[in-house]
Amino acid sequence: MRVNRLFFIFFLFVYTSVFSQNRNVKLPANWFNLDLVKDGFFGISTERAYEEILKNNKIKQEIIVAVIDGGIDFSHEDLKDLLWVNKVEIAGNGIDDDGNGYVDDIHGWNFIGSKSGNLVYDNLEFVRIYKKYTAKYKSTIKSTVLDSNEKKEFDLYTKVTAEFGRKYDEADQKFRTLLAITQILDSAALFYNKPIPTLEDIESFKPSTDMDGQIKKIIKSGAKESGNMANFYHEIKDAYKQYDIMLRYNLNPKYDQRAELVGDNYSNSYETYYGNNDIKGPNAIHGSHVAGIIGANRNNSLGIKGVADHIKVMGIRVVPDGDERDKDVANAIKYAVNNGARVINMSFGKGYKWDKKVIDEAVKYAELKGVLLVHAAGNENLNLDYEENYPNKYFDSPELAEYMDKVEKLKPKTVSFNSSPFSRTQGTASLRNNAKNVIDSNKFNLPHAKNWIEVGASAYNNDGSLKASFSNYGKYTVDVFAPGFMINSTIPGSLYKELDGTSMAAPVVTGLAALILSYHPELTAESVREIILKSVSKVVQKVKLINMAGQSSRVPFTDLCVSGGIVNAYEALKLAETYVR
Repeated sequence: MRVNRLFFIFFLFVYTSVFSQNRNVKLPANWFNLDLVKDGFFGISTERAYEEILKNNKIKQEIIVAVIDGGIDFSHEDLKDLLWVNKVEIAGNGIDDDGNGYVDDIHGWNFIGSKSGNLVYDNLEFVRIYKKYTAKYKSTIKSTVLDSNEKKEFDLYTKVTAEFGRKYDEADQKFRTLLAITQILDSAALFYNKPIPTLEDIESFKPSTDMDGQIKKIIKSGAKESGNMANFYHEIKDAYKQYDIMLRYNLNPKYDQRAELVGDNYSNSYETYYGNNDIKGPNAIHGSHVAGIIGANRNNSLGIKGVADHIKVMGIRVVPDGDERDKDVANAIKYAVNNGARVINMSFGKGYKWDKKVIDEAVKYAELKGVLLVHAAGNENLNLDYEENYPNKYFDSPELAEYMDKVEKLKPKTVSFNSSPFSRTQGTASLRNNAKNVIDSNKFNLPHAKNWIEVGASAYNNDGSLKASFSNYGKYTVDVFAPGFMINSTIPGSLYKELDGTSMAAPVVTGLAALILSYHPELTAESVREIILKSVSKVVQKVKLINMAGQSSRVPFTDLCVSGGIVNAYEALKLAETYVR
């Protein structure tokens, strides 16, 4: 599930935010493509690359990029020229002309729809697991005799049951707080006869209860954090809607429209031919934003400039409002590979797996066919060297199971593991050293895909707040960072909007990979990955790391990712030339 920044900045019932970046700034719409030295923003130097390296060069190949997401609106003024066309298929004739099993797949495919319509909402993965095992284990106690497989199932059931209870209570509490904030905002707007009340209106608005007074403080603090009252108002409305959806659908075990609206045999992970050809779907904001970052038209003087020029984007819809399903993701990867994609963007993720094997097989298939996979690391501010996040580059294996078991045993049960966990435990120095040895000696060498780039999100300023405070990270698990804060890009209706997230950072890297390949199509996926990691702008200063408890520390950027830096298009293209001479 794509997690919004609002999940972190509100409802801690204190008036300070864990969000450390300054939003009270007007950034160029194209800042993520700018150069730190020339322009003063820590972008990826795309414009410099076009001006100094690519100006007199011609592309050698138009690269197909697959965007696996929640839908794309290709009618957007800045996206319409990007639309990939399956030239073997005849539009609208109801025949599978190319024989690939997908009828009228002109521009891509939708794996969460059918003739009955499109799936809009779905459960979170741990809720699906909870539902799967409840009947079998709800009466089971620890002393019950179980075989080894049942014990694993029961342990998982126990874990997701606890998570379900915790997440539901959190969501319910936050929804009630959002409701209270919304009521104050709407009451003030009505009283002063304005669509959106000003901060001065809120200041002079008389609260009727002590709780209303507390809500006023949250509003004042939130408006400052968001840059202005209008931003805060819209963020609150969005968050209210998100939490309403979370309680109604994502965290509701009774909700399940998969069978009705997709109609596949979900128990069969290897079923391939289902879905429809509606690649836009009912909510294309996220996917359209991602597509614009990758390749929005650079030559039309409209909106923004994508990273890559002269590419085509294939839309593949698998992400509902909720957690994506492993079967759909695996089929999407294989569809993209089979239809000529050289790079696949995956701006989604979740904390639990359903069928990792089918994902691993699809990733290995992409690796065999030379297709690069770019994945967003996630927005929970977690250290992925210790925490689970799916999909990922690590293949299920005995070595991985042993590693995760060791890490789990070393974790103190009462301490947050959101940042440098073993440095903040209540355990001994010996425990911390043993934990570090587990990470250093094992994680980097576990069986993993060589065609995978895991991307964290950075901000615009070259100082201690360079790491976007919501971004997941990991010395061995996250490969690079890229701009993912206040990124302006395309949304449906030929509009533009700033969004935050590793979902925005991943397409920056995807666009860079496509740009490299369009001038050097002979490069392998593994070589492109190597070029991108080797050519980063190294971050030499320590950066701020804030855990979910609000504790702050300064750490080297090499503790946050494999490369220790921010991707750089100018340096990557220079390095790429040395690979093809």
